[in-house]
Amino acid sequence: MIFGIGKSLFRRLILSFMVTVLIGLGIVGIIISYLVKGYIFESTQEEMLRKAKIVNLSIQDMSINAAETEQFLLFLDQSFNSRIWVFDRDGKIISTSTRDEVTIGKSVATSIVGRVLRGENVVSRLSFEGLNEPMLSVVVPWGKEDVVYGGIVLHSPVVGINKTVMKIRETVILTSVFGIILSTAMVSFLSWSISRPLREIDRTASKISVGNYSERINIDSEDEIGDLANTINTMAEKLEKIDYERNKLDQMRNDFLANVSHELRTPLTAMQGFLEALQDGLVEKEESRKKYYDVMYKETLHMSRLVEDIFDLIKLEHNEISLDRSPVHIGSILNKVAFKFKQQADEKGLEINVRADDTLESVYADRDRLEQIVANLVKNALKFTEHGGVTLEAYSDNDKMKLVISDTGIGVSKDDQELIWERFFKVDRGRSKENKGTGLGLAIVKELVDMHQGTIKMESQLGEGTTFTLWLPLFTPKDKNTSTIKSRS
Repeated sequence: MIFGIGKSLFRRLILSFMVTVLIGLGIVGIIISYLVKGYIFESTQEEMLRKAKIVNLSIQDMSINAAETEQFLLFLDQSFNSRIWVFDRDGKIISTSTRDEVTIGKSVATSIVGRVLRGENVVSRLSFEGLNEPMLSVVVPWGKEDVVYGGIVLHSPVVGINKTVMKIRETVILTSVFGIILSTAMVSFLSWSISRPLREIDRTASKISVGNYSERINIDSEDEIGDLANTINTMAEKLEKIDYERNKLDQMRNDFLANVSHELRTPLTAMQGFLEALQDGLVEKEESRKKYYDVMYKETLHMSRLVEDIFDLIKLEHNEISLDRSPVHIGSILNKVAFKFKQQADEKGLEINVRADDTLESVYADRDRLEQIVANLVKNALKFTEHGGVTLEAYSDNDKMKLVISDTGIGVSKDDQELIWERFFKVDRGRSKENKGTGLGLAIVKELVDMHQGTIKMESQLGEGTTFTLWLPLFTPKDKNTSTIKSRS
């Protein structure tokens, strides 16, 4: 492992880099060698053809005498660094600059002679044992104007070609070594820059996988790895939220079951005690038995209200309640609810006042559910009010109907105000035993108000009373074609 880099990742990267460098440099070296070698041959060939033509110009008017011509050709040989032969139309060598290398009278290949006599130049590459450099041979016609006497042959080594190719190979090898070293350094850094955030992602993902959803990956890169880290962080946030909601739902379910059990156990225990007393004949007076029956009857009413409220709340949460919305005059609803609770208010010496102008616009609501909302709020207000009374008011407020239900009761503390919308929450302070509640009324009110696209808020001061304020949508002409709207469906 290099710099803490995992072997597999590093090995794959270094092998890919090395193969790329070696193949690339090898191909470049071969191409350069081929091009340089061809260039050297072509340039040497052109130069030798030029020299051969100079030789032709020099001897085309000269009578070929072996001794004299040989001296002149030797001079040209030393000047051009090329071996020079001259042959006649029959292909026999009649003069040379190097008598020790070739004898007079020796014949040149017939194919070459034929091409030269047709006025063509002939070029060939030769290799000889013992020579480090390849030889290049050029043959040009010997003659004047259109008259060809024979041919002139120049032989010359291609100087520097092998040395140049060797230098190119050495350069390619050195470049390859440098490339491998550079590749290793680059791969090491690249692998480290990749593996470091990947290890961070792996550690965090392992913690998330065991339920630690608060873990986050701290990577600021803006590449694909950064996108992966952001995706995992987003996933962790969602999982954390889901886990929180699940725990919250589990707690709510447990609290719900505990509260239902408690609410049912209390009246059932009381009823059981009274029934046992009646069954055992412990209550002899008719007046006392009637009192026991009256208490048991009230307990059955309490359980019945509890079950009805639970069913309503479950239906609301499962979107099983629909609203049959139509224009409703709020004044008639307030007066009906006030009349419904008048006897209960009179028994406690309280007043119920309604303030709603007959000219108020209609609200767009379900009449029965709107009456249930107002009734729950009034019933709640009467339970916590011992002196004074309850006031029901309605006002137009722009495109909303403002409904205010206030009392002069015991009030709600600031801490409790945050919990009043919770199911089964009860402000037990000052609650009379005669007025038992289920703790579901305000939760149902909140759900029904939301279904009507309305809002509700509460203001309260301990010892001064509580005020609930609702805003409900007014009926508009566009609502005429709308009949039944299902809640959040």
